[in-house]
Amino acid sequence: MKHSMILVGADKGGVGKTTLSRALLDYLERNNVLVRAFDTENPRGTLNRFYPTKATVIDLANVADQMRILDTMESAAEQVTIVDLKAGNLSSALDIFDRIGVLEAAKDGLFDLGLMHVVGPSIASLDEMNEVAKYTNGLDYVVARNFINETNFFEWDETTYNKYFARLPNAKEIEVPKLNEMAYEQVDLAGVTFTDFIANKSAKGEDADFSFVLRGYVRKWIQDLDAELSQLDMIKSVMAAKRSNASGDS
Repeated sequence: MKHSMILVGADKGGVGKTTLSRALLDYLERNNVLVRAFDTENPRGTLNRFYPTKATVIDLANVADQMRILDTMESAAEQVTIVDLKAGNLSSALDIFDRIGVLEAAKDGLFDLGLMHVVGPSIASLDEMNEVAKYTNGLDYVVARNFINETNFFEWDETTYNKYFARLPNAKEIEVPKLNEMAYEQVDLAGVTFTDFIANKSAKGEDADFSFVLRGYVRKWIQDLDAELSQLDMIKSVMAAKRSNASGDS
């Protein structure tokens, strides 16, 4: 079974990168895909706070930690590896992966490699696409426009589209809908996954007392985001591999 690795990152902070990583983990787990994660926000580990048994905190600049990700893919029981890149480290992480041959290995078909590049509503955020363009050839590259607040998102008119996407002919786009601020804060305070919050379960799996209204906001947000994720080639590939593996086991 070919392994899939999905990088989630941004060079601009505060665009909701880890939120997307959490939603992606939830999506795969709800679809019974075995997944592991690495949280490169060393030493604090935001992703690890919500997935203490699944997300391992690492320092991506450390060779031993690079080995923990890459040298274990073939033997890992999990089908998918998600790497939540530390804010501001997207370009440097891609440079590390390029130098040690990860990008080349993915192009050669040794494993599937996808990049979810989270951008906010600003030109500065979009400028990152030009900076990482040299790394994206042969990758499954997705630009995730994250609606993190009530302000209008930067509209990509034809001129802007041509400027920022000219070097990224294979880029795909998804929209991460805005989640109600109070609902987001309650999930954050509870320290639970989005799935558990909807199910009214605590981090220990016990019955909780989360607001019915806020759970409804999270449920609708997850449904809308799931619809976006399910259309991505990288997700379709993972689901196809899961079905093929299940068929081979039967």
